[in-house]
Amino acid sequence: MPRVLLVEDEATLRDLVAQYLRREGFEVSTTGNGDEALDLARNEPPDVCVFDVMLPGMDGLSLCRILRKESEVPILLLTARGAEIDRVIGLESGADDYIVKPFSLPELVARMRAALRRVPKPHSDRLQAGDLVMDLTARRVFLVDREIKLSHKEFELLATLMRNKGAVLTREFLITQVWGFDFEGDPRTVDVHMRWLREKLEKDPSHPERLQTVRGVGYRID
Repeated sequence: MPRVLLVEDEATLRDLVAQYLRREGFEVSTTGNGDEALDLARNEPPDVCVFDVMLPGMDGLSLCRILRKESEVPILLLTARGAEIDRVIGLESGADDYIVKPFSLPELVARMRAALRRVPKPHSDRLQAGDLVMDLTARRVFLVDREIKLSHKEFELLATLMRNKGAVLTREFLITQVWGFDFEGDPRTVDVHMRWLREKLEKDPSHPERLQTVRGVGYRID
């Protein structure tokens, strides 16, 4: 059960996020104060941290800078400020990800799990969803006993969905994971690549059973 340190001074939001994370299988410690958060992080080292930027006591950016010198723990910053310069400052402070309020709870969990996966540790090189199997080392995909040929971006897009199986991922999240934070193209490129994946993986691409669209939000794999 991954341990999360959630630092958010808005009590209602803090309780809502903590409750959701516990339902998703995380062990959660919470505080609304930056100084208390530093003590918690040092005394009960978490597996992943989620910090609001604006906090009483030590602010989230300072907290992030201090912990980054002491630990490689994944850190996600929450903020109401989404300008490019704010994201740059957050990431340069040592954060692994930067999430703008209001945010989707399923996407927060998906980003946390993605950050946890980037921590060096023994891991599986095989992903599976039903009869769909991905060999990440050999970069091969098999549907039942048939190999499916994918382009590089199709492979990365499918792997991102498979790693977050069952979670709804927004187009914006998929773009940052597959195309990178500096992608300046059309966000609809995700839709195009999803259509190509469905043509290769679905019996009836016009009525997909595996690669699902969640209208107004994004995509998930079942």
